[in-house]
Order: sequence, then C-alpha cells, then structure tokens
Amino acid sequence: MESSHVAALQAKKEGLERSLKDELGRPAPDMSKIQLLKKQKLRLKEVLAH
Repeated sequence: MESSHVAALQAKKEGLERSLKDELGRPAPDMSKIQLLKKQKLRLKEVLAH
C-alpha cells in the first residue's frame, strides 16, 4: 500500500478513536453510534493489516 494512503487510513482511525472516546464520555452515550464507530474502526484496522 502507498504510504500516503496508509497515513490517511491511520488518521481516519485516530479520528474514529477520538469520536468514540468523546461519545463514551457523554452523560448518555448513544450505543448505536458507539457500535457503528467500533465497526468502522475494526474495518480500518483490517485494511491496515493487509
């Protein structure tokens, strides 16, 4: 994979991690949003592993 593409994917993953942390820190987190963020993060992790 091209290094700029990998860097972009890693940046997107970090953004998802921040969003997940922000949502978990809310008084009433939206569990469906948390599940969606976790799935997106997992897909990116799988793409980066290949």
